[in-house]
Amino acid sequence: MGMKELDTVVLEYDMPEHGLARGDIGAVVQLYSRDAIEVEFVTASGHTQAVVTLEPTQIRALSPRDMPAVRQISVA
Repeated sequence: MGMKELDTVVLEYDMPEHGLARGDIGAVVQLYSRDAIEVEFVTASGHTQAVVTLEPTQIRALSPRDMPAVRQISVA
């Protein structure tokens, strides 16, 4: 099953250069190709933390067994 726009996804790897950590939840905003998916990650208050283009191996679909968690981000 492929990703589609507005799908909720989970980051599979830390991306400290974007302030992101494994397990962060994002939304698919654009499908460029089978190998390039743009995902937006936002804070709980709705501020965009990062918009990054990822490969499908870097994200996975949100599962009914996933438990959201809260973490503090560093402010630059």
